[in-house]
Amino acid sequence: MKKIIFTVFSICILFSCSNDDESTTTEFDAKQYPQKWQLIEMTGSIANVPPTRGNDMEWQEYYILQSNKTFIKSREVNSEITEATGTYKFITLSDGTYIELLYPSNNVLIGNCTAEHKELIRVNTNNKLTGTWAACDGPGLFYQRIE
Repeated sequence: MKKIIFTVFSICILFSCSNDDESTTTEFDAKQYPQKWQLIEMTGSIANVPPTRGNDMEWQEYYILQSNKTFIKSREVNSEITEATGTYKFITLSDGTYIELLYPSNNVLIGNCTAEHKELIRVNTNNKLTGTWAACDGPGLFYQRIE
């Protein structure tokens, strides 16, 4: 009897630990475009300061990813809207999958740690996106798909 219980328990653990990679890619299925990713949370570089959400954030922002590999980025600050466009591609680095956003020229909306005309946004396992600007004391930016 102990052997049967142990076997059933082992099988349950095995299935609960399996890695379902499809959950990170289904949000980017080509049949699901356009995709709108809304900024839902910001963090700063000061310790012990809670993140801001919703209307409490310094700005409102979203990305729209089109099926033709172009994007629109829109940011609203104090009722003023600024937009930028460019192209994107998915890249895989040693620590995960990223969206590389390529801008045709310099733009105030580019949030990165270099002077390049591109941004990297990490695709998280929970189907959310995280900006990489925080790696160099920029704000931590977290996005959720809303369309």
